[in-house]
Amino acid sequence: MSGIDSLLEEKAKIIDEVIEKYIPRKFKKNSAVFKVNLPRFSYNLEALNEAIAKPIWEFLDRGGKRWRPAMFLLICEALGKNPKDFLDYVTIPEVVHNGTLLVDDLEDSSESRRGKPCTYLVFGVDIAVNAGNAMYYLPLLPLMMNEEKLHPKDLSKLYRVYSEEMINLHFGQAMDIAWHKGLANADEIDEKDYLQMCAYKTGTLARMAAKLAAILAGADSGSIDKLGHFAETIGVAFQIQDDILDLTSSEFAKGKGGRGMDITEGKRTLMVIHTLRKAQLPDRKRLIAILDMHTDKQELRDEAIRILEKYRAIQYAKRYAKNMVKQSWNEISGLLKPSDAKNKLQMFVQYLVERST
Repeated sequence: MSGIDSLLEEKAKIIDEVIEKYIPRKFKKNSAVFKVNLPRFSYNLEALNEAIAKPIWEFLDRGGKRWRPAMFLLICEALGKNPKDFLDYVTIPEVVHNGTLLVDDLEDSSESRRGKPCTYLVFGVDIAVNAGNAMYYLPLLPLMMNEEKLHPKDLSKLYRVYSEEMINLHFGQAMDIAWHKGLANADEIDEKDYLQMCAYKTGTLARMAAKLAAILAGADSGSIDKLGHFAETIGVAFQIQDDILDLTSSEFAKGKGGRGMDITEGKRTLMVIHTLRKAQLPDRKRLIAILDMHTDKQELRDEAIRILEKYRAIQYAKRYAKNMVKQSWNEISGLLKPSDAKNKLQMFVQYLVERST
């Protein structure tokens, strides 16, 4: 196990404890949510536990890297603060992220996530949608409960960042859905379109985590924006690596339902865009045809992967992600004083782009 794997494993336990503080496995009358939102007539804990707490924790207990809140804590520390002072706020990017997965799986008609049936298949569509949406707002409880401890200007910035990034998140999902459902001309999109979709969909929660950390750590506006841009780039590179692993890693594919699930969903990844630009006409037509089939046949997925490999799309995407991360690190390195936390942050970033699962 690498040092970063150990770091993530260590942080994951702490992060889950904090999440449970605000979103308990079983709601009780003294739970955090009722301290800021006291019910007028009835608690009805059984209903809330069955339809919110239970599906949320069944999903959270499946694991996940917890890399966004881990990055949040590393940025706080790299800015010279004690990360323990800001632990409560790790719930925001992490719980929102997991909420998006509950909803995404339904929108994509996915069958498995993290090696188990998707939440909507376990609990039903109605519970999955409602629980996923609840996960967009429940992690704001730490802000609500600490309003008096935060400077009003900082509190306003924190809420604004959250609101902006939630809009971006849904814009990214809209673009992704439109392309793979044929609602927009997906075969004519270029790399900038794909990168913007990733910046919205995957980069946004990384940017949210970084900006929240920078605001809480007292950074100036320029540093907040630069760290946000850096984290957005990490999110985009993480998505590119996810797309690569979907085609190349059997272990990664196991948790999603098979190798090449992005092909089944008809997704226009950086590798697909590169291939459509470079391919000879017969290969181009064939790749588009397979993507538009939304097939779950492995032999057709493998045929599409061979076309991508023919035009060295996987190697291209790997280089692209590494170069993005290197350039972005150079842009923010000067903001951070030399420290163990800065070194860990740099290693952490490299790990996310080079990981094999």
